[in-house]
Amino acid sequence: MGVAVSNWRLAHAVSLQGQLGVVSAALLPVVLARRLQQGDPDGDVRRALAAFPDQAKAQRVIETYFRADTDLAPTRAALAAMPTVKPGSTLIDLMVLSGFVEIWLAKEGHQGVVGINLLEKMQLSTLGPLYGAMIAGVDYVLMGAGIPKAIPGVLDLFAAGQAAQLKVDVEGAQAGEETITRLDPAEFWKGTPPQLKRPQFLAIVSSATLALNLARKSSGKVDGFVVEGDLAGGHNAPPRGPMQLSPEGEPIYGVRDIPDLAKFRELNLPFWLAGNYARPERFREALAEGAAGIQVGTAFAYCNESGIEPELKEMIRARSRVETLSVFTDPVASPTGFPFKVLQHEGTLSAADVYAARPRICDLGYLRIPYRKDDGEVGYRCPAEPVADFIAKGGTEEGAKGRKCLCNGLASTVGLPGFHPGGSVELPLLTAGNDISGISRFMPANSNSYSAADVIHMLMAEA
Repeated sequence: MGVAVSNWRLAHAVSLQGQLGVVSAALLPVVLARRLQQGDPDGDVRRALAAFPDQAKAQRVIETYFRADTDLAPTRAALAAMPTVKPGSTLIDLMVLSGFVEIWLAKEGHQGVVGINLLEKMQLSTLGPLYGAMIAGVDYVLMGAGIPKAIPGVLDLFAAGQAAQLKVDVEGAQAGEETITRLDPAEFWKGTPPQLKRPQFLAIVSSATLALNLARKSSGKVDGFVVEGDLAGGHNAPPRGPMQLSPEGEPIYGVRDIPDLAKFRELNLPFWLAGNYARPERFREALAEGAAGIQVGTAFAYCNESGIEPELKEMIRARSRVETLSVFTDPVASPTGFPFKVLQHEGTLSAADVYAARPRICDLGYLRIPYRKDDGEVGYRCPAEPVADFIAKGGTEEGAKGRKCLCNGLASTVGLPGFHPGGSVELPLLTAGNDISGISRFMPANSNSYSAADVIHMLMAEA
């Protein structure tokens, strides 16, 4: 669900209803910094930081990013360092505290369960927010957009207070070369780290083959799966086999891309179905297929508690009443190379003229791709950065064509835009599943809004 769409408020609301509320980990350090730069008007971020066990670290983050005078915040906003294989201690602190804050707020004041969702493609920004989430007592960790075999073992190590590392995929790496990113709790705490609860791990997959591979070969226990089809919002798994495009330019999915649920049942692990399941009849179908439940994305993304800017939500909800909204599965928009669902909406980066007018800027860097430089060192490039820069780093003009800066676009969607010299402001990029027009069913006839509880009550009452 993008960056901070599934934020702590939404996860809190879902958890209060007895369901698993999940926060997005994407760009959490940027989210934390920009909330503080915008003055943290309700004091939520600072309240969570006041609960962090190391107050010296918490206060340094506040001193660096908090702006009481919000009128000056855009021009004085300090950019956090971009994630790298070996981040400095300042960025590590920001990463860890960002995971802690989001989960602490989501869990505040109740005993419900809360999870965090990470992208395997964001290898450089995984360990810090994950460790911070565990400090806050996160109950579930979900990960997709790759093959997250190493994460169960990372959870085991962090729970025991031991150092964990991830192998980083480096384009052009030579045989025998291995690059790792590492986080050592003992170094972070400058002493004996706490023993933590080991959260359950759910892998987000699109096929039983991948699920079986993860169940057998992961570094630790896999506790279940979210089986996500190509109708879900955000990133989709590529179609199996050679990429073929429709006349409209979307990836073509076929019979081979339909998950074999019989094989999932044979794994004897719980699984949840995702992608166009937020309807009572579809919920019943999922349960009849042996699923433990469903994952709801789009319906929650446009509810009152989600992080999307209220004005944007109002417009999309109003449109859903009177027209069929269009979602384009863009095969090239995401720098990750995964297809990405883009909701077509005037004034956002989905519009060709708006996209063309945006200067290509890469100043957040969470989707940068590590590559081997000629001297053997690791460099970083992004297909959405200025084309000349991308080519100078070994990329190609064709590889940059059509790429969108998801980092900035998705941050703007939730009211955390970047500001650039000259006064330009980053514009939003909306994502949604194919069932976006169906959100109108959750709104009463005399209202243009609905809550997370409304979604849950409708699904549970009619299922």
